[in-house]
Amino acid sequence: MYRIDSNRDALILASETSRLRIGFVTESIARVTMTCRQPFLDRDSLSVVERAWHRGYRLDEDADSVRVSTPSLQIAIDRRTGAIRYYAGDGRLLTREPERGGRWLTPAEIYVSRFNDGAEADSAESIDGIRLSVVESERVLDRHAFQAKLEFVFAEDEALFGFGSHEEGYGNLRGKSRELYQHNLKAVIPYFVSTRGYGVLVDAYSLMTFHDDALGSYIWADAVDELDYYFIAGDRFDDITRGYHKLTGAAPLPPRWFFGYAQCKERYVNAQELIDTVREFRRRGIPLDLIVLDWKSWPDGGGWGQKSLDPARFPDPQGLTAALHALNVKMMASIWPSMTGEGENRKEMLERGFMLGNRSTYNSFDGEARRCYWEQARRGLFEQGVDAWWCDCSEPFESDWRGAVKLEPHERLRVNVEEAKRYLDPGYIGAYSLLHSRGIYEGQRGVTDAQRVVNLTRSVYAGQHRYATTTWSGDVCATWETLRRSIPEGLNFCAAGEPYWTVDIGGFFIKNDPALWFWRGDYDAGCRGLTSATAQEPDPNDTGCTDLGYWELYTRWLQYAAFLPMFRSHGTDAPREPWRFGEAGSMFYDAIVEHIRLRYRLLPYIYSVAAQVTLSSWSIMRPVALDFPGDRLTHDLTDQYMFGPAMMVCPVTVPMYYERDSRPIDGAAKSRPVYLPTGAEWYDFRTEAWFAGGTRVETAAPIDVIPVFVRAGSIVPLGPAGQHVQDGRDGPIEIRVYRGADGAFPLYEDEGDNYNYEQGRRSVVMLSWSEERAELIVAARDGSFDGMLTHRQFQIVFISRTGRETRGLLYTGEEMRVRPGAGSS
Repeated sequence: MYRIDSNRDALILASETSRLRIGFVTESIARVTMTCRQPFLDRDSLSVVERAWHRGYRLDEDADSVRVSTPSLQIAIDRRTGAIRYYAGDGRLLTREPERGGRWLTPAEIYVSRFNDGAEADSAESIDGIRLSVVESERVLDRHAFQAKLEFVFAEDEALFGFGSHEEGYGNLRGKSRELYQHNLKAVIPYFVSTRGYGVLVDAYSLMTFHDDALGSYIWADAVDELDYYFIAGDRFDDITRGYHKLTGAAPLPPRWFFGYAQCKERYVNAQELIDTVREFRRRGIPLDLIVLDWKSWPDGGGWGQKSLDPARFPDPQGLTAALHALNVKMMASIWPSMTGEGENRKEMLERGFMLGNRSTYNSFDGEARRCYWEQARRGLFEQGVDAWWCDCSEPFESDWRGAVKLEPHERLRVNVEEAKRYLDPGYIGAYSLLHSRGIYEGQRGVTDAQRVVNLTRSVYAGQHRYATTTWSGDVCATWETLRRSIPEGLNFCAAGEPYWTVDIGGFFIKNDPALWFWRGDYDAGCRGLTSATAQEPDPNDTGCTDLGYWELYTRWLQYAAFLPMFRSHGTDAPREPWRFGEAGSMFYDAIVEHIRLRYRLLPYIYSVAAQVTLSSWSIMRPVALDFPGDRLTHDLTDQYMFGPAMMVCPVTVPMYYERDSRPIDGAAKSRPVYLPTGAEWYDFRTEAWFAGGTRVETAAPIDVIPVFVRAGSIVPLGPAGQHVQDGRDGPIEIRVYRGADGAFPLYEDEGDNYNYEQGRRSVVMLSWSEERAELIVAARDGSFDGMLTHRQFQIVFISRTGRETRGLLYTGEEMRVRPGAGSS
C-alpha cells in the first residue's frame, strides 16, 4: 500500500519496501524515480542536463488512487500496487503499467576490476586494429545496487520507434526486442517514442534490454542505484523531441559544408593522394566539400592511435590542409581512444595515470584525461589545419569481432558485455562514447568559436547530440539486405532524439572473406581487402570493384544517402570515388553524379531544416508513422521515410539491372510500389504529378531515379548545384510551393562555420502559403549576419494539379506577397 510521504518539489509515495517520487520538469515532462533506499540519491546525470522541478502541478487523491496533473500531463498512481497510468492533458490514456504494478528493483552486487600495475598486457591485432588486454585482475565488490525492470501495457494501435540503430532492420518495434549494449554494429539510446504521443527516457548507462514479445513489454537494466526515468507527452513528434532536448540539451548546428558530399575510403595513404583526389573532383566538375583521412595515418612505428601524421607520407601537414582549403575542401581525420606501442600520446597517458586497466584505452570518464586527449589532438592535428574529427571505435571494448561463425545473440551479448565490464563500471558501460565526445567538443569550443565542431563517431548515448556528434551504422557489408535494413535502423536512431546519422555508402566490406563472419559482402571482382599497413604510395592497380552488380548496389545506396543528414561514401576492399563506377555518359556514373548535384540543389532546404533541429527540435530523418500517426498503414513502413517536413523518400532496395558477377537481369520492372499516407495530397518530386493520399502507386524507378514525393502544402527552397557549398551561395533561390494545403517554411541563413548564430547573428525569412487566398507571403527578414545578401533573387514556382507557374521576385528584406497568375506586391 502506497501512502503520501511528502509533497514539496515533487510527490513522494512510500510503501513497506520502496519509495516512489513523481515530479515534473515541465508541464509535459514527468520524472519518475523508484528507490529501495533513504533518501533518493539525486546524483548528477551524464545524459540529462535539465532536472529543475516544475512546481505548477495539482495533487488530487481518493481512497484508491493519487493523481498529479498539469494542463498537459496527468499521472494516476494506484495506492494498492503503485501501478501508474499516464494521460494526456485532455484525459486521453497514453499508456499504463500492468495493474499489479510495473516497476521492480532486484538487489545486485556490483563488482569492478582492480589491476596490478605490473600485470602483463596481451597484444592482438584484429580488423579493428591492435588491442591490448590484461587478463590478470582482481574482482572486488564496489557497491550494492539493483537490476531494474519497467513494464508497460501498450495499446493495440500504437507503434514504437527508438533505442538507436542496430543490425536487424526493425522499423516499428512492436513485437520486437532490442539488446542495448555498445558494439561496432550497435548505437544505443535508451529512449523510445510512441505514435500515441509520448516518449520514455531511462536515465541509466548499464546493459539494458527492451522487450515487446512473448516475454512481456518492458525495459530491463542490469545495474542501477535507483530506477530513474522521464515520461514526455506531446501532441506531435516534434513536441516530444523538444521535450527530449529540453532534458538532454540542444543539438548544435553543424557547419554548412557538413551537408555537402564527403569522400572517404580505407584509405588514402599519403598527402598527395588526398590532393590528387580532390583535384580530380574539381576537374570533373563533381561537387565535394570534405575528404576524409582514415586510420593508420600516424607515424610508422610511432604507436597505434598516435594523434599526429606520419612525416614520411605527410611531410607538411599544414601545407596539406592549406592545399585542400584552397580547393574549398575540408579535411577530417580519424582518431582513436585506444593507443598501443611507444607513441608519445600513449606514454603521456600512462605517465599521468589516465589509462584504463588495459593500459591502452584512455579513461574518458576522467575530466583531466579528456583534457589531455584533446590537447594531444589539438597539437597533432587541429593546429595543423584539420577541420573535423572521426572518433572511430568509440565503443572500445568488444569481443566478437573475430572468427568465421557469428555468435548467437545471447552469447554475443555475454562476451561483449563481459569485456566492457572488465575495464568499466558495470553501471556505466554504455556511456564511454558520451564522455569521449564531450572531451572533443569542450576542447575545441575552449580553443575557438570560429569553427564549428564536427565529430563522426561510431557509438552514441542519450544526450550525445549536444556535443556535435554524427553516428554511422558501423562496418556493414555490401548486400542488398544490408541496404534494406539500414533504412529503418536509421529511422529508429533519429526517432530517439539524436538527429545526425549516416552510413558507409556501398557498405564497408564489399567482398566475402570466409574466415570472418562480418566480412560478408557479395562482390569479389576487383577487390583487394585492407590497404597494406606499410603502403607509402597508392596502388595503381587498385581501381575499384569491377562487378556491375556492386555498381548498381552502390548507386542505389548513394541515392538513399543523398537524403541522409550526412552524405558520406566510405569502405574498404576498393575505392569509392564516382569515376570508379564508369565514365561520363555511362548509366551508373551519370546517376551517381546527378544525385550528388541534387544534394547540392537541396542545400537551402537541408540547412534550414538543420537550423530548426537546433532552434526548434525538428528531426531531419523521420519515420512516416510519427508524422501520420493516425494512418495505421504507415506504422510498418520500413522503406519510406520523411526527409524534413516536406519530402518522403522511397529508396530502391532491389536489383533491377545486374546480379552478382555482372550477370544481367532480364525483365525486371524498373519501378517500385509506394504508399502515400492519408491526411495529405502528394506530388512526385521529379515529374510533379499529383496523387491523392491513402493510395498505393507504382512509381518509375530506373537507375537515375530515387522516388521522392512532396506533401501538399510544403515549401521547398532549392539552390544552384555548385562545386562546394560556398559556390553559388549568392545565386538565385528557387522556392517551390506545392499547392493543396496551407504551409510554412523558415528559410534560414547564417555565416556558415562559426558560432555567431548562438548570439543571434543569423536570418530567417518565413515563407507562408495560404491555399484559401492562393497567396505566398514572404515575410520581412528576421535578423542579420556578416556577409548577408540584402537583396536576393527568388524564383517562385507554384506547383498544382494543373501544372506549374513561375514568378520572379527580387527580395529586399521587406514583406512581399506573391500569387500565381499575378505579380508581387
